[in-house]
Amino acid sequence: MCFDLNQIDFSYRRKQVIRSLDLHLPPGKFYGILGPNGSGKTTLIDLMVRHLKPDSGLITYYGKNLNAYSRKELATQIALVPQIFQINFPFRVEEIVMMGRYPHIPRFAQPRAEDWEILEQVLTWTDTSRLRRRYVNELSGGERQRVMFARALAQTPRVLLLDEATSNMDVKHSLKMLAIAGRLKREQRITIIAVFQDINLAASHCDELIFLKDGSPAAGGATAEVLTPETLKMVFEIDAKVAYDDYAGARQVVFKGDGVLATVGRKS
Repeated sequence: MCFDLNQIDFSYRRKQVIRSLDLHLPPGKFYGILGPNGSGKTTLIDLMVRHLKPDSGLITYYGKNLNAYSRKELATQIALVPQIFQINFPFRVEEIVMMGRYPHIPRFAQPRAEDWEILEQVLTWTDTSRLRRRYVNELSGGERQRVMFARALAQTPRVLLLDEATSNMDVKHSLKMLAIAGRLKREQRITIIAVFQDINLAASHCDELIFLKDGSPAAGGATAEVLTPETLKMVFEIDAKVAYDDYAGARQVVFKGDGVLATVGRKS
């Protein structure tokens, strides 16, 4: 297993956010995590990247207790693209992306030719080459997210964690970043674990969906099997229509609200 989470509990002070969670994720798949606000999606990602530690239970990563890994070991294998990235120092984009290579560079050493090649590659992939000399705190939210995506890819990770990583991007770049993740999954067997708000975006890219409610998995499995009106009603308390869409090449969701039929997660 890539990740095994067994009987995980986590609370912020007195508020329990994750409760008795069991999750078993084989490697090499694209997983989508969905659920209402406050259901524990970001907390789950933070537990996997060890930004947080569970109150009880055990998390193993490739059969080894997650706590047994050093920070540097984890940084060479797991990369995170957060929803919000705050930095108060005027680093240039190129410097931020090169930070993704630091876990692979010996202490006190300079970046090698290989590191610069990887940097150039991920700048091209993420459409951030033209931003390389710009200061990151001067960028728009979407541009900043693409820079963080480039930094995560520069880590050449075994697992890529995305926490609403396209929430500030325009449609073109959202699709492009998710396509890059999908290609790396297919070609390099990278495991992708992504939090989504947009159900249709998740359905178009994910092999499996995990629905959280009140800090526990409410449903999970292959996207084509688990994405049903019954699941959406149970998790989100909405009435919805779900059907395979030939153009999307995936199951898609529509719901009726205020008398107007609208596509879930799409903004007009």
